[in-house]
Amino acid sequence: MTLDRRNLLKQLGMGMAAGSFLRPVRASAAANNSGTTEVAPIEHSGPIHLDRNENAYGASKKAITAIQKSSNQASRYPDAKLLQNALAAHHSQNRTRSVQPDQILPGCGSSDVLRMVASAFLSADKTLILAAPTCALPSNDARKEGAEVVEVPLLKDHSHDLKSMLERANQQSAAGLIYVCNPNSPTGTMTTRKNLEEFLGKVPPSFQVVIDEAYHEYAGGSGSYASFIDRPAENPRVIVTRTFSAAYGLAGARVGYAVASVPVAEKISKESLLFAIGSAGIAAALAALDDQQHVEICAKRNFDDRQEFMNQVNARMLRALDSHTNFVCLNVMRPAGEILEHYQKNNFVLPALIPSLPTYLRISLGTPEEMKEFWRVWDLLGSHPMSM
Repeated sequence: MTLDRRNLLKQLGMGMAAGSFLRPVRASAAANNSGTTEVAPIEHSGPIHLDRNENAYGASKKAITAIQKSSNQASRYPDAKLLQNALAAHHSQNRTRSVQPDQILPGCGSSDVLRMVASAFLSADKTLILAAPTCALPSNDARKEGAEVVEVPLLKDHSHDLKSMLERANQQSAAGLIYVCNPNSPTGTMTTRKNLEEFLGKVPPSFQVVIDEAYHEYAGGSGSYASFIDRPAENPRVIVTRTFSAAYGLAGARVGYAVASVPVAEKISKESLLFAIGSAGIAAALAALDDQQHVEICAKRNFDDRQEFMNQVNARMLRALDSHTNFVCLNVMRPAGEILEHYQKNNFVLPALIPSLPTYLRISLGTPEEMKEFWRVWDLLGSHPMSM
């Protein structure tokens, strides 16, 4: 059922509506004579990017300083072993079993790591099984390798349909990769650790399983989530990928990595590019690892920003999926292409449409000022369909 917002507010009474339905945005706003709220546009010279799931608060000062100092080594080839050793030590701190440096596979962002995995385990006679929708990188890499791509729709709660994925993997002669992004992009939703553990115990030996934990740092508040690095599955066919692009705020430095069993890591490493990560990226990642307080602060700010986003969603009687990431999948209650075009006209860059979710857009959480502008531009739409 859809209602015109303005008429609904009149029915409820403007006084009650202002207190119950329209929470004030963070910045100051002025009321006009009609009782609606107007927000002045913020000044921004270039477009506002809410399309890349970046850390709105930037990198650690330690990481920035490390990048600047790394210029002294610009004439030297980088040494990724430094990063492997540091990551192994970092991930061994909270585990009953330590991570060895030769289990770490650094890459030029997790996109490069996923490419390496696809090259190592996929070919024309192999299959990639993954959710729909999910991160598009693995399916793109699989098709380049000539592999079959099997997309399994998410369940109604937008978690992975592990049962259907398992059924497809158990088909005769099936072999290759299963990709699980958790929390998932673009939905921001989570598949529980319990369900994943049961799933991994049943995956046939002809498949490797990639668990993409790109948004791990934002998901820690949920009791149903636990990292497969921090709490390994004791399954040698599990490959876990991470990135420094999100919570660490180093998207421009291009640093990602995988953690795998030694035999699997050795096979994947054969597909790596020589000196894939530059000296500046390695220096930044090392410094960022040494500043976990910055990551914790960013995660806390993101939690607050996400809650405020949901407050604004509810105030406008829209819908959004429950997110465990630094973005929210917003149901715009109409063809998403219309909203995308509206925001493009108002100096925003939003992500591409989601074919299987035609009324949803994945909105990265920007700074409070950027999100205030996002909702100001939304309100320029005027009357719109609402959830009841």
